[in-house]
Amino acid sequence: MRLFVYSPLSAPARAYLQQHLPADITVTFNHELSKEESVAAFQTAEVLLGNPPPAWFATVPPQLQFWQIDSSGFERYRNVQLDVPVANMGDFFAWPCAETMVAGLLALYRHLPELAVLQAEKKWVGGAFVRNRAQLLRGRRVVILGSGAIGLAVRQQLSGFECQVQLLARTDPHAQLHSKEELKAALPETDIVVNCLPGSADGFFSADLVAAMRPGSIYASVGRGNTTDEPALIKALQTGHLGGAVLDVTATEPLPADNPLWGLPNVLLTQHTGGGQPSEDEGKVDVLLRNLALLRTGQPLKNLVELSRGY
Repeated sequence: MRLFVYSPLSAPARAYLQQHLPADITVTFNHELSKEESVAAFQTAEVLLGNPPPAWFATVPPQLQFWQIDSSGFERYRNVQLDVPVANMGDFFAWPCAETMVAGLLALYRHLPELAVLQAEKKWVGGAFVRNRAQLLRGRRVVILGSGAIGLAVRQQLSGFECQVQLLARTDPHAQLHSKEELKAALPETDIVVNCLPGSADGFFSADLVAAMRPGSIYASVGRGNTTDEPALIKALQTGHLGGAVLDVTATEPLPADNPLWGLPNVLLTQHTGGGQPSEDEGKVDVLLRNLALLRTGQPLKNLVELSRGY
């Protein structure tokens, strides 16, 4: 069996994969090839790991049996037509992404970015400068957009702060909110919005929803940057309508140097690092190896997705 690895795995992760692959599986790594060689290797693959350009699927590898996407999101492949099982990373990134959001919220409420700047400047201003403005995450009213693995992890972590959490999900019967109209009605009484939506929800958090948010509330986003009306968000932050934002994702990445988000003191940019964790590449390899073992024994695969749905 031929495995083509498009993922840019670290050298230790490549070695780890080779050590744990069955002897009858040969692996080819994209980083070792020219572009022409990569396309040729892709076309002969029976198993694929990673996220190659969607255009490559204009000609589907004729012997492909399984594709393991190495991310949670896969909306850019919505138009790819395949008759083989496709899996994403499931909840692999959920807990670290949720921790990033909770850390960011705590940082804003406790003025940690401001204190970090003062530390770098070796400037002691005394407790009164920050102490009387510090707020609590405890007991906040929160709406989480999306009830997938990341949204549920955010809810679980916020439960430790006794937050009152509502989930928005169009079809999930366990969610409290199911439509944009219901969300808009809830926003004036909401302290924090955490966006965990996939890229298929393009433009969902629109200007009218930004305007409906309670004055002084906080917007956090760890889904995809295209789901937020970024100009409307920036305006609300500049005018003081919103108290702040924690953004792991932005509409354009890397964020252009002239984007106003860089200079807003009430914005914390985590630069799409939310899913980061120790031995991340080795963890991706483990996900592949588990599904590969299931494939070879005819058992149901984990974290199967439908490309056409985009999530």
